[in-house]
Amino acid sequence: MLHVKKDDLVEVISGEDAEKGRARRVLRVQVEKNKIIVEGVNKVYKHVKPNRRNAQGGRLSKEMPIAVSNVLLFCAACRRGVRIGRRYAADGHKERFCKRCSASLGTLSKPREKYAAK
Repeated sequence: MLHVKKDDLVEVISGEDAEKGRARRVLRVQVEKNKIIVEGVNKVYKHVKPNRRNAQGGRLSKEMPIAVSNVLLFCAACRRGVRIGRRYAADGHKERFCKRCSASLGTLSKPREKYAAK
């Protein structure tokens, strides 16, 4: 299981698109390849010949996958990319949390009685 999901906000920490404090949205997750596609990161040009669908042709800009190890989940409370942990909340659902400020970063599972605080 990867530490990011689709529509999460992440901070790119390495590569030419790395910017401190800049949150970007995850568009797609490729679990089998350990890669993700992030909005506006690792853009390349695909040169397209004219055809029936695209009469003019030209250069098409698109995002390519990057390794999931090159991003950190973005914490809104800390306003930066942070390491995360997983824990069970008081009502028994599993959640991700910020290791820096302990803020919740979203749920991972349904509430389970087994793990609810007694």
